[in-house]
Amino acid sequence: MRREIDEIPAALRRLLAQDAAIAAIGARLRALDPAVLVTVARGSSDHAATYVKYACEITTGRPVASLGPSIVSVYGARLRLEGQAALAISQSGRSPDIVALLAAAREGGAETFALVNAEGSPLAAAAHAVLPLQAGPERSVAATKSFVSSVAAGLAILAAWTGDAALKTALEALPDELETLPRPDWSAALPAFAGARSLFTLGRGPGFAVASEAALKCKETSVLHAEAYSGAEVLHGPVSLVEPGFPILAFMPDDAGRAGLDAIAARVAGSGAALFTVGAAGHGTMLPHARTRHPLTEPLAMLAAFYGFVETLSRERGHDPDVPRGLKKVTETL
Repeated sequence: MRREIDEIPAALRRLLAQDAAIAAIGARLRALDPAVLVTVARGSSDHAATYVKYACEITTGRPVASLGPSIVSVYGARLRLEGQAALAISQSGRSPDIVALLAAAREGGAETFALVNAEGSPLAAAAHAVLPLQAGPERSVAATKSFVSSVAAGLAILAAWTGDAALKTALEALPDELETLPRPDWSAALPAFAGARSLFTLGRGPGFAVASEAALKCKETSVLHAEAYSGAEVLHGPVSLVEPGFPILAFMPDDAGRAGLDAIAARVAGSGAALFTVGAAGHGTMLPHARTRHPLTEPLAMLAAFYGFVETLSRERGHDPDVPRGLKKVTETL
């Protein structure tokens, strides 16, 4: 897992070198001009899809919905997606329910796209167009470099679709920016997390997608119960669980959501939480990350920093992050 985290910048360079393929998918979406985009994914890939959802909705105003795979694989629904777009994301491209859902979206009239690390996979065959993630072999069960590449691929397509030159430039700079701080020091958070039984992760917009991915990684690598909440949602009940020393990790990129999330951070800190923030805040302990030049790429740098921390946390709690208990690399659900 540590080696694959260190490979993230190189994986991003390989992905972004596919200029022609990215431009072609962007052109197809521009010509299609869908009113709605649906996503098809599970696990970490679904968190990547959530990141792309926020980015797309923020920049284009088009609604993006995550389809539940069971609506096709279990309940046999027929989809009606004429003139719309469907985006599938998967490292392996082999989960039967994900393949079936994308095929059903295509049969229902959608233009289908796949972001897949395994180019010869069944999911790639089910799509009209494929953008290979180019992350290289990922042997750790916990996805890291393939997640970052999935999000970057979605952002690159969005930039090509909308003609967003600033986002394209920011993505091109991201590998170098990550290498400026390859192993951020989060040791300040280690005692609180190593001894915890449960914790919250918080974020808004793309930061919420990163918080969701971080919570999953705590569970699967460190056997640590973690729940992700939008900053706005944590006050609607979950905050009652916060007591002195309860760890909370807030992802706070420099975007329009930061001010509101900072106010919420003040509330949970006032409840006695052991608050840690990734990004500047007026409360808690700030943890470092590589700085980027765009609000849609900054959460990825925050997540890359977290990945290194959770790999260390897993070992501190007596686990092997490369062989999480009860898990395997490819999960074939129906």
